[in-house]
Amino acid sequence: MMSIDAPPIADRTTTAPPPPPPPSSNGNGVVVSMAAHRLSLSPNTEHKPDSYDDLMLGFNPLLFSCLERYLPASILSSSRDAKAQFMREILIKYAPEGERVRAQKFKEYRQKIIANYQPLHKELYSMHATNFFSSAFLKAIHENTEESFRSIMSEPAPGIFTFEMLQPQFCDWLISEVENIYKWVDDTRCKIMRPNTMNRFGAVLDDFGFETMLDKLMEDFVRPISKVFFAEVGGSTLDSHHGFVVEYGPDKDVDLGFHVDDAEVTLNICLGKEFAGGELFFRGVRCDKHVNTETQPEESFDYSHVRGRAILHRGRHRHGARATTDGRRLNMILWCRSSVFRELKKYQKDFSSWCGECHREKKERQQLSISATKEIYRSDATLLEVDSPDLVQKLVRLKGDGLN
Repeated sequence: MMSIDAPPIADRTTTAPPPPPPPSSNGNGVVVSMAAHRLSLSPNTEHKPDSYDDLMLGFNPLLFSCLERYLPASILSSSRDAKAQFMREILIKYAPEGERVRAQKFKEYRQKIIANYQPLHKELYSMHATNFFSSAFLKAIHENTEESFRSIMSEPAPGIFTFEMLQPQFCDWLISEVENIYKWVDDTRCKIMRPNTMNRFGAVLDDFGFETMLDKLMEDFVRPISKVFFAEVGGSTLDSHHGFVVEYGPDKDVDLGFHVDDAEVTLNICLGKEFAGGELFFRGVRCDKHVNTETQPEESFDYSHVRGRAILHRGRHRHGARATTDGRRLNMILWCRSSVFRELKKYQKDFSSWCGECHREKKERQQLSISATKEIYRSDATLLEVDSPDLVQKLVRLKGDGLN
């Protein structure tokens, strides 16, 4: 039996914090100190961050790759080690001790899996776009315009986009890779983390070595589309992801309850196989405050999965999955996140640009304001009519329909 236990959700272990690293040089003899520099408010989207997977930094290496885009220009030109030390100082200063411990355990957990698991289809672990995606999808991405995206998409409900994306061969390869993962898990009797708190079956692809490929999928294919259609929820600043496969069937997860995703943008692609049922149902986009409010009739939409076809939507679009009554359904899901949007959201109160209930409440307030203004006009006109009928007619001409 191989011991590769998933790290606990909440680890209360207390250990002494690691000593802060000494100030480091940028490679030109200049000492890099956190006190002398500040992170940029906006990411450098043109910058290609380094990988920090091979460094023992005490945090998830993905944090460093995401944070690197926010480094000031003077630090970006430094060596990778210098950048790592600079960012580590920041994380040590602001990250709770328990979070550091959990991050380290998670890193060790993932490293053990990758070191022991033998992939079945190694070609899946790096991006080979022409072997993965349909030609129409690649053409639209290459042209990179709203017109090209809409030419391959349908928008059956506001903010929900569906399109052909994957080649059948890719679907077959990934299904067989997932089956190989299941077999390895059973043979080694290791405990792995499931995709989320709701699914009991499936696997986190990032934990098995897919992180680099899925990051490329988000950056080069999901983000260009999201920049056009989901800019108001950070679609142009997506900088991290959570990639996984879920499995449904009578002897697997049967259905999925009503929920929102821990993502700004969600990509959901059906891999197959043969199945009946399993439709997604959508019930409107909501912010945290309104997540449990009633669904308006126009917000209801049902979607039936088709092998190789993707559905793209806001993570805050409330949805669930009906029972898969026969066969076996596997879907690859990519939760795409924006650290910029999440930080800015902390200081915002009005989400009417994307929350259906915020928009409805704002519209109601505007209508009440208009009604109150009209009532004031009527009251003024009534008072003036007694003393100056001619003035009333002039007021009517000036206000137009204001007194109607």
